[in-house]
Amino acid sequence: MAPRRPSTEAAVAETAARNDVRAAAGARPASGGGPGSTDPLLGGLRRAGLLRLLVLHLLERGPSYGNQLMERVGELTGGLVGVNPNTMYPLLRTLEAEGLVAGEWEHPERRSRRFYRLTPSGAAARDALVSEIGPRLRELAVGVDLLRRELLAEREP
Repeated sequence: MAPRRPSTEAAVAETAARNDVRAAAGARPASGGGPGSTDPLLGGLRRAGLLRLLVLHLLERGPSYGNQLMERVGELTGGLVGVNPNTMYPLLRTLEAEGLVAGEWEHPERRSRRFYRLTPSGAAARDALVSEIGPRLRELAVGVDLLRRELLAEREP
């Protein structure tokens, strides 16, 4: 059974709410680089390897191809981290060159979807990134939760 998609109204409301949070945090509108690229809350995490970690994490669940990974990153992050092909495919090629993922064409006789799978080295790199980025994610979550409680406590039912 396919997951139920939210109504257009719900999706627009959710997006508007995220944009309000970003604006309240002083984030400039993401232009060109996708959501999170200029966001002061996520920019440091991106530079620390958040996207690399997300890709390795998702590939730990099973083989996947680039477009599928882009969708899953968006879903996993609630749309806060957006990825475009100009970011994803060079990253996948780099991860493959580093031996962290292995890629195979769906149909080797012609260019088709390239499926990537995590290698043992990739699993070790994922664990190392979790150790590095995990504390930053916790700090961000605590900070955002404090802001949410302080700013929205009186308004929430």
